[in-house]
Amino acid sequence: MPATNRKAQKKGRDTAVQGTNDSSVVSKVSAAAQGYFNDAFLQHFVCKVARRAPLINRGYYVRWKAVDHCVRKFLQITEKCPERQILSLGAGFDSLYFRLRGDGALSGAVVFEVDFPDVSQRKAALITSNITLRGMIDSQSPSLTGPVYVSSSQYRLLGVDVREESKVEEALRVAGLDWAAPTLILSEVVLTYMETQWSDAIIGWAAKLLPQSLFVMYEQIHPHDPFGQIMQEHFQKLNSTLHALRQYPDTAAQRHRFLDKGWEECVCLDMNNFLFGLVPEEERCRLESLEPFDEYEEWHQKCSHYFILTASRGSLMAQALLPRAPESPVPSVGPSWSTTALSVRTTPVCVEGLGMASASVRPGWVLLTGGSSRGGRRAAIRLLLREQEGWRSVSVEPSADVGVRLYHTVTPIPGVGAVVFGGRSSPLNPVRSLFKMTFSLCGALESGGQDAPKLCMEEMMCTGSPPPPRWRHSATLTRHRGREFVFVFGGKNQSGAVLGDGYFLSVDQQHWTEIPVEGVAPEARHSHSACSYKGGGVVFGGLSRAGVPLDDTVILTPTERGFCWERIDVQPPPVPRYSHCAHVSGEKLVVVGGVWLHSDGVPGVVVINITTCSSMEYSLDTTSVPWPLMLHSFCSEMTDSEDPELLLIGGGGNCFSFGTHWNPQPVTVDLKLMLG
Repeated sequence: MPATNRKAQKKGRDTAVQGTNDSSVVSKVSAAAQGYFNDAFLQHFVCKVARRAPLINRGYYVRWKAVDHCVRKFLQITEKCPERQILSLGAGFDSLYFRLRGDGALSGAVVFEVDFPDVSQRKAALITSNITLRGMIDSQSPSLTGPVYVSSSQYRLLGVDVREESKVEEALRVAGLDWAAPTLILSEVVLTYMETQWSDAIIGWAAKLLPQSLFVMYEQIHPHDPFGQIMQEHFQKLNSTLHALRQYPDTAAQRHRFLDKGWEECVCLDMNNFLFGLVPEEERCRLESLEPFDEYEEWHQKCSHYFILTASRGSLMAQALLPRAPESPVPSVGPSWSTTALSVRTTPVCVEGLGMASASVRPGWVLLTGGSSRGGRRAAIRLLLREQEGWRSVSVEPSADVGVRLYHTVTPIPGVGAVVFGGRSSPLNPVRSLFKMTFSLCGALESGGQDAPKLCMEEMMCTGSPPPPRWRHSATLTRHRGREFVFVFGGKNQSGAVLGDGYFLSVDQQHWTEIPVEGVAPEARHSHSACSYKGGGVVFGGLSRAGVPLDDTVILTPTERGFCWERIDVQPPPVPRYSHCAHVSGEKLVVVGGVWLHSDGVPGVVVINITTCSSMEYSLDTTSVPWPLMLHSFCSEMTDSEDPELLLIGGGGNCFSFGTHWNPQPVTVDLKLMLG
């Protein structure tokens, strides 16, 4: 390739990387405006404030919180040092200096910021033209040509490409950096945009020249799972490839990277570990109260794909390292993994959706209701039919409109039909109506025709004390004294509360019935599973009130008086998860998919033997699936056939700011090897 073309491509990539600064500062301003953190200066670096989605606000909150934690710790341990300094690489329009100066936290400290000349020149112009920002700088002597665009007693803004080591070193020398003073080097999603030969050189250069220093870095990890693939594709489309992910895909690799480049100690935590280990519970509760929120799966996945790292040189800086083993409610995972991977195959039918509910209403008939898709939230009902050629999808004409519902339940009742309960249209609008549905069988449909089957929808006007509105609950068919009851358990509501109550609905009498339940009830949870089992039920997993995935298995056993809760001690413990699906086959509970806090523990299938209290985890072989398979917010049905398999329908999620992913087709999981 001619040299001129290579230079043009490099300039284009550099411009794209600079563009990430503009979108990032808008997102930070949005989070600050919604009360996630206090920063009165960020707003002066944007032309127009735009409100981001709650998920993006949370993502920038945890980034801000992690960096702020590390900076404050550095300033705390260097408080008595006569000189100390912060060197921010690729600072962009960050307001760190102004915020710390406003808090009175910069005594004896100087902040140096380095970025592309174009970025630094724009920032200098914003500072000098804004009375608030200009007032935070005591004696400035800006240069129109650089490399020092702003210079004051505590703030120096430099315009130089951080990849050009000699130029950076010279510019910092001119700006007055003291190489011997305690120094914090900050890199927020900067080095990953460079080829690793450049970023490794910067890490080694800093270790060599700054003997008393702390390196703080925030970047992405885990490129190979479904979320990571979508994350990579997003940045590639922006012409901003995440180069570091190839060579340093996880926290262990990043830690070894810094140790190999001359740093004495290094601690690296993913953001779930940081959030649960270093952010107090009171602060996490405040976070939950800021905005209506119902994207837990995407939140935890985002946090598992970013890390905060601290590396130190010198004994004083070692005191500023992140804790090696922060106290955390996240349990260690020690499951038993089978050497067998379960085969996953696509089906030739296009059905997508998040938050749908499914029900097997007769052999080979799977009913799909509610959810959301590319076209928005929907009230449409569809039927998947299994035929000799495979599955096909047909529309269903309901006799009444059940409305938009997400994260609701459809509970099949033999001889009756099914009961539709709960759900929401938005995190502030739970659905309060309750329906019973029955099919009017269509002979033309059964013989391969295209006529839509009729679905009779009857709103149930129940007596008794109904459960408060909820979604992400479970609704399981149970039996008591020869009668059938739908047992509703857990979920969450519009106030954000995680529920742990249970209610019994008599379908034939349309009455919410009080039935005694003894034993210790499972802790409150949502996004769990509950399956019918021997007249009672078996509850597994879910997300607790503390926001931690659960791994417990609890049986609801029928008694003469009513029911009794009994927790079984499954060994080895399965991977904790939520937003999964589960089915009972004999004495085995088959759990598929879901979300766990760490990318390296992405769940596949676990089989829990209820009788022996044992478990076995199985990975999924998705090599034949041509898209990233995300198994959360999906539906699952187990086929009743000689060749048992799971039919997984829908699923995906809003992958932070990287776009929404939809599994475009159902897939099947072959269970023959697992169930024998």
